[in-house]
Amino acid sequence: MKENICSIPINDVFWPKDGCPMCRMRDMLEQRKAEYVTGAAMMEPNVRVKTNEQGFCYRHFAMMVQQGKRLSNALILESHLQQISETLVPPEPKAKPDKKRMAALEALLNDCFICRDIKENMENMVRIVHAMWLSEPEFRQLYHEQPYICLEHFYLLMTVDQKGLGKQLQAFYEETSKLTGGYVITLKNEVSHFCRMFDYRSAGMSWGNSRNAIERAVEFLTGDKLPVQDLPEDFEEETSE
Repeated sequence: MKENICSIPINDVFWPKDGCPMCRMRDMLEQRKAEYVTGAAMMEPNVRVKTNEQGFCYRHFAMMVQQGKRLSNALILESHLQQISETLVPPEPKAKPDKKRMAALEALLNDCFICRDIKENMENMVRIVHAMWLSEPEFRQLYHEQPYICLEHFYLLMTVDQKGLGKQLQAFYEETSKLTGGYVITLKNEVSHFCRMFDYRSAGMSWGNSRNAIERAVEFLTGDKLPVQDLPEDFEEETSE
């Protein structure tokens, strides 16, 4: 499989064949951006202007605090809070609530500097995935061998730049639907089996792959992992009558 500066990160996330490859891509981009914001970007005024205006969601604030130095995070928060005080929530208002200011505050509460960047970069990565799937038989086979594509990234793969797939749109849709739709059935069956194991008539039956079905279903539906609460081999629970 030929590699270049664009295809290398795609190959890196597809080769493990473990979970959703597009989730791995998003996680990689998020980590790099969180490190950048609390590192090199500290000396870039144009970045600070954007982070002051856009802020961050809880998920990315948490990543920044976890990965970056405390002073870097404090400096980012200092100027962001100053911006809020000056433009959105004055400490001593002299008039009734301003509709434009409330609208701006609502926009801030639903905005995030890293989310915006990840959205743009993920859309670019989808275009590269499409191009590789169209032109490289080896990558098409690698795509076919993925365990599944999560629901969020199924939507992304099928809605970003459909025109770029041309006459192969239907074939790509069918292939991706098999990965996502097939896993939906697998999850549904395993969650159903988990539920049946609480019936007294299932006493002595094997849990099979259903022991962590709840966590895997949430990951598929949301793209985020829950801490796995796998059941011990000797798990006993009050059964339904």
